[in-house]
Amino acid sequence: MSILKNLFIAASSIVIVALLYVLWNDTEQISGEAPPPKSAPAVAHSKTTRPVHESDLNIIELSPEAAKRLALEYATLEVRSMPRSRPYGAEVVLPTDASVIVSAPLAGTLRPSPGREFPQVGQSVRDGEPLLELLPLLTPERSVLTPSERIRVAESKLAVAQAQIDAAGQLQQAKVQTEATQIAFARAQRLFKSGVGTKQAIDDAQAQFESASEAFTAAQARKALVDGISLDEEAGTLQAIPIDSPLPGIVRSTLVQAGQMIAAGAPLFEIMNDRVMWIKVSVYVGELDELSTSQPARLTLLDGIHSEQDTIAKPIAAPPTATPLSAAVDLYYEVANDNHHFRPGQRVAAHLPIIGEAETKTVPWSAVIHDIYGGQWVYEQIEPLKFVRRRVEVGWVEEGRAALLRGPAVGALVVTAGAAELMGTEFGFAK
Repeated sequence: MSILKNLFIAASSIVIVALLYVLWNDTEQISGEAPPPKSAPAVAHSKTTRPVHESDLNIIELSPEAAKRLALEYATLEVRSMPRSRPYGAEVVLPTDASVIVSAPLAGTLRPSPGREFPQVGQSVRDGEPLLELLPLLTPERSVLTPSERIRVAESKLAVAQAQIDAAGQLQQAKVQTEATQIAFARAQRLFKSGVGTKQAIDDAQAQFESASEAFTAAQARKALVDGISLDEEAGTLQAIPIDSPLPGIVRSTLVQAGQMIAAGAPLFEIMNDRVMWIKVSVYVGELDELSTSQPARLTLLDGIHSEQDTIAKPIAAPPTATPLSAAVDLYYEVANDNHHFRPGQRVAAHLPIIGEAETKTVPWSAVIHDIYGGQWVYEQIEPLKFVRRRVEVGWVEEGRAALLRGPAVGALVVTAGAAELMGTEFGFAK
């Protein structure tokens, strides 16, 4: 009986489990929920043969012969007290006396100088080079003048006569001044020889005599120029007056044409001298006390990256200007421009020195090399004859040393001469 009872209990348990399974499947079909799908294995959409990190760049190993042939030089990355600078946007402008508009001294007709073409925009000219000629009156074909032309003739004669009188008076005044200073100079020499006068008195008298002599020479030249203007009343014309360039430079604009009749004082052309340029830097007034405005500024491109082509600009005393809307004042610097590198209106970055110095990591500027994308690097010697390229970020350059905002650790031995050859070896364009 016990065996049958156990068999009955086991069969009942199986039946109950089967009924529960059927009921559970029916419930899922009624609710419409499907069992969760099995997770699919992850698919890689990209892969690399070997991950490369900037800290695991190529290690260049040289033979002793190659290192000797390259004549490598080294320097230790160290912490130094470096002058600081701050970049500002700047504008290249012409000095106040670098642009001159030449006007007609008298009314008349214009023509090119003999053997020359009419001045063109962009043409280079020398100081005193003849550019145009002005015929103050009409051409010789017309001997009968209209009333307006007769008025112009009278005005021209009056202007020429007045100029001749002024030139004669200035010449006479300069002559008298020269004779007086010559007498004073001779008297000072005699007094000094007799032991009464002083050497300073001789020097002062000599300086006054030389200054008066220069003024006398200039007065003679002016009188000769004015006397060269002769009137030809019978033909109704004046001799042609040459109009020269007042300064060396280039023709910036021409406002007249050949054969045009112009009035006295009419603008003819503009000459621009760009041999010296001013750098106008707008500085927020709250930062002005932090800057050392008496020291030179370094000019770079707008990207602010220092290079060997940077230009040093000297501070100058210029008319004070400011921009009220931006609470900024203007600082002016001067830079030579013989190679025409800068142009009026050009924007540059001016790095102005800051008062005080900062402790920072530095290396010689010759140790820093640039890749084609503007990245900055140094080569560090990790073992004898083994080198690795390290990225650096140069903050500023002063006195041949670069201040590093980031780079290798202090004490690293970097290559200062031969770094470009190491880069050629690394990238395969050098042996």
